[in-house]
Amino acid sequence: MPALAAMSAPEFYTRVARLYDALARRGPGVDTLRRTLADALAPAPGATVVEFGCGTAANRPYLEERVGPDGSYVGVDFAPGVLRVARERGLARGAAGHLVRGDATRPPLRADAVDACCGAFVAGMLAEPAAAVREWAALVGSGGRIGLLDLARTSRRGWRALNPAFRLFVRAGSPPGTAGALDRSPAAVQDERVAAAHRALRAVCTGVDYRTVLGGFGRVSAGTVE
Repeated sequence: MPALAAMSAPEFYTRVARLYDALARRGPGVDTLRRTLADALAPAPGATVVEFGCGTAANRPYLEERVGPDGSYVGVDFAPGVLRVARERGLARGAAGHLVRGDATRPPLRADAVDACCGAFVAGMLAEPAAAVREWAALVGSGGRIGLLDLARTSRRGWRALNPAFRLFVRAGSPPGTAGALDRSPAAVQDERVAAAHRALRAVCTGVDYRTVLGGFGRVSAGTVE
């Protein structure tokens, strides 16, 4: 196994997959965040929903609850380790679904097979998040649904005192070498990328539902592609 400092992002997330899964499922506020995304995306019963950057597929139960037994969930991630954990979770629940190794910026899917798509905590990892959102909009096509769930520093009075702790959280969760490769703090870059992704969603969608949760740290946007 490569030394931590020499790891690529997929290798890093593969190595920490079990820890990531524990935080993704039992971290403070995660149920609220994931339920808010599923409620805002609101895929129709029977729909096929794709989640980009699915990680260990912690969002899967919330989305499957929405699409029902006639719908299907497809998870896409670039790290094989988190996909292995996701498959184990799916088998334990008796849920088939589909888990695919792929790039969120180049969806490995047929456009005519997708009704809705979403990304959770992925926009801050993408060099060009707005371009990725436009790719997702093209994938689902006119009338399809897209949604985003992200974390960023808050501007809410009374909660801003937690921003320094949030900056440390972002740095700790970044692949090795991320901070040194940026000209600003990882949290500042994440804020910028999250804002760009949500602006792009508003530009390609109508009826956008935008919500902030958990003191303004959580940002959720969803809409229907024009």
